[in-house]
Amino acid sequence: MQNLKGKVALVTGSARRIGAVTVQALHQAGATVVIHYRNSAKDAEELSKKLNAIRPDSCYLHQAELSDTTQLSKMIDAIIHQAGRLDILINNASSFFATPLGKISEEDWDNLMASNLKAPLFLSQLAAPELIKNKGCIVNMVDIHGIRPLKDHTVYSSAKAGLLMLTQSLARELGPEVRVNGVAPGAILWPENESGISGIDEQLEILNKTCLKREGSPKDIAKAILFLVCDADYITGHIIPVDGGRLLNH
Repeated sequence: MQNLKGKVALVTGSARRIGAVTVQALHQAGATVVIHYRNSAKDAEELSKKLNAIRPDSCYLHQAELSDTTQLSKMIDAIIHQAGRLDILINNASSFFATPLGKISEEDWDNLMASNLKAPLFLSQLAAPELIKNKGCIVNMVDIHGIRPLKDHTVYSSAKAGLLMLTQSLARELGPEVRVNGVAPGAILWPENESGISGIDEQLEILNKTCLKREGSPKDIAKAILFLVCDADYITGHIIPVDGGRLLNH
């Protein structure tokens, strides 16, 4: 299926995990893809090599610190110069760690807000002229905890709630040319850092709160993103929860 042939898609934080699966899904649908990464150079290079072996010159790499708006501007300019256009922006990159009340630092706030809210705003603003020209779209990676807060994760939950509102605001600002939507994952991949939900007992407790009583997969997220990009011509300003029904039993 070549729905996206001739289109160029940037996915932030896409060297690994959900971002990498999303990049591969967009590439399989025919898009030229841009893998953004911060520290995962080896993973990014391996994925790029794999995709370019499938279709030459169909994948580009860009390293950038998302908290630095100067680097964001240079990345958008470089992508348009290299690929000739930009049609799809997937704001996927995200920091995630616990911030128990009473122990929250300004550094915690800056870190979590930068990747989860600041970068999506400024990347969308920088990409807007090109997306408007090409009647493109934006998909933001929100979280069910932007809708229902996660205990001990006040800053993260607040940042994702902000991203939810940013999604709706951008939909109003950029319509009718650009559609802006979001995906809100539930239990898809367990965090790799000290997040407070890494123990097997707590993982099982979380899964038991879902209607489907099981963990989702990155492919579930990628399929939702593909729907919003390819088949949702009359949908904008909305968030699709991909959570196995967990919001119903929170």
